[in-house]
Amino acid sequence: MAKIMILGSGGFGLAVAMTCAAAGHDVTVWSKFRDEIEAIERTGELKAKLPGVKIPKSITLTTDITLSKGKDLVILGIPTAFCRSVCEEAAPYIDPETIVVNTAKGLEEGSLKTMSVVTKESLPNNRVAILTGPSHAEELARGIPTTVCVAADTADVAVYVQNALSSSCFRIYSNDDVLGCELGGSLKNVIALAAGVCDGLGLGDNTKAALMTRGIREIAALGTAMGAQEETFAGLSGIGDLIVTCCSMHSRNRRAGILIGKGTDPAEAVEQVGTVEGYKCTKNAYELAKKHGVELPITEQLYSILFEGRSPRESIAALMQRPRKAESESEFLGE
Repeated sequence: MAKIMILGSGGFGLAVAMTCAAAGHDVTVWSKFRDEIEAIERTGELKAKLPGVKIPKSITLTTDITLSKGKDLVILGIPTAFCRSVCEEAAPYIDPETIVVNTAKGLEEGSLKTMSVVTKESLPNNRVAILTGPSHAEELARGIPTTVCVAADTADVAVYVQNALSSSCFRIYSNDDVLGCELGGSLKNVIALAAGVCDGLGLGDNTKAALMTRGIREIAALGTAMGAQEETFAGLSGIGDLIVTCCSMHSRNRRAGILIGKGTDPAEAVEQVGTVEGYKCTKNAYELAKKHGVELPITEQLYSILFEGRSPRESIAALMQRPRKAESESEFLGE
């Protein structure tokens, strides 16, 4: 049995907490917000994110971040934007032996750093892993079979997390490509937002299939330019996470995209839906592509919709009218 602290009482944080508790671990969930903890204690559930899912009483709920001390694992279940500040707040209480697992899928605004880098900078004495893959909290919390991957710089850390968190409904593969897994989990939010725009426009399955296929090509192109392994993007953290986020109504990125496709102002759509990681990540990916000299046509067009006022239909037309080329983008046909 491991002693586990979950920092973040949102949908995914609680879903992971329930999975850990079901595996027999001693689980504590921390929230910065007393009213959120009190609401869960009063109703037995997080009605806003996981309606109808009862939180086991074996899980300790707290607003006391000092309880991070003495834990085998600290799992970060918080949005990208708050990762650094929460890590810094918890840092004085997390033991050096504790393994820290980040589940956020995004890049830090401004610095464009991945969450593992942010975590390592904030907690330099700790070993860090990331947990990522196709895993909607709404399904994981209900015990629906879910498969993800854990990536770390060393095999012993990845295998420890794999063994500690795996269960009959939560299968975890280990991976040594931390950068690739993080970029796959982050950049798929951009493509999912674009897929939602297509759905909002009323376009068909053909369009979405093309968008997803070319989208994973974009993700892999940027990822490999940054040093990630190409095969990673064919795995759970790449195509797997892309499929679930582009196709499910659990996906906040897709739901925001649908609103935008139907004519809602992008900023208003994000406000209505809540945390939409793909919104800021589109800007981050756009900047990374410029930095590394990588062409990302879908990302560029989504950026123009979100931040430059271009209409979605104009962007679709621009993508369809790009110069013809070979799918493999190699020397085929002498290009």
